[in-house]
Amino acid sequence: MNVRLSKSQKIEVLNSADIFIIMQAILLRENKIRRNQEHFWVIGLNAANKILFIELVSLGATNRVDVKPAEVFRIAIYKSAIKMILVHNHPSGSIKVSEPDRDLTDRMIKSGNMLAIEVLDHLVITEEAYMSFADKGIMTELKQSGRYELIDKEKSWLQEMKLEAELDRKTKEVAAKFLKAGVDIEIIKQATGLTKAEIKKLKVD
Repeated sequence: MNVRLSKSQKIEVLNSADIFIIMQAILLRENKIRRNQEHFWVIGLNAANKILFIELVSLGATNRVDVKPAEVFRIAIYKSAIKMILVHNHPSGSIKVSEPDRDLTDRMIKSGNMLAIEVLDHLVITEEAYMSFADKGIMTELKQSGRYELIDKEKSWLQEMKLEAELDRKTKEVAAKFLKAGVDIEIIKQATGLTKAEIKKLKVD
C-alpha cells in the first residue's frame, strides 16, 4: 500500500534522522490498534537520494512480520528506484536488533545486488526512538559477510520481475510517443495493451 507523502516529506535523505522524522509521523497517524502491529515499509530513492515513494509492504503481528524479496523489490523496480531503505517498527518499544532482523536485511542486500538496487539502511523504529543498521555498522558487516545466498527460486522470481518491469517501461515509452504524436487513445490502447487510465496518466506524467 502506497503511503501518501506531503511535498515537505519528499526530501533528499541526508541521514537516518531524516528518515525517522518522516516514519515516526507515518506511524503516529495510525490508530492505536494498528500501531501494536509490526509494519514493514520500503522507501525508494533516486540517484540524488530523493524520496520517490514509501510503500507499506506488509502488516504483521505484535512481534513479527513476514516479508519476501519479491514483495519488497517489485515496487522499486516498477518505480525506477535505484536505492532503498527498509523500515519496520517494534510495538514492544524496544529498538534492539533481533537475529531475524539481521537475516532479513542480509537477504534484501543480496537481492538488491542482483537487481542493481542498493539497500542503504534498515531502521527499527518505535513511537519515540529508532536504530539504524547503517549507523551501527551492521550494513557494512552484512555486505561483507557472504552468509546469506539466494536460492534458485528467489533468483528466478527477481529476474522475472526485472524483465516484466523493463517490458512495461518500454511499452509505456512507446505509448507516450504515440500520445505526443496525437495518435488516438483507443488506437494506442489496442497497440500496446495498456488501459485508457494508464495512457491518460502518461499525459500527466
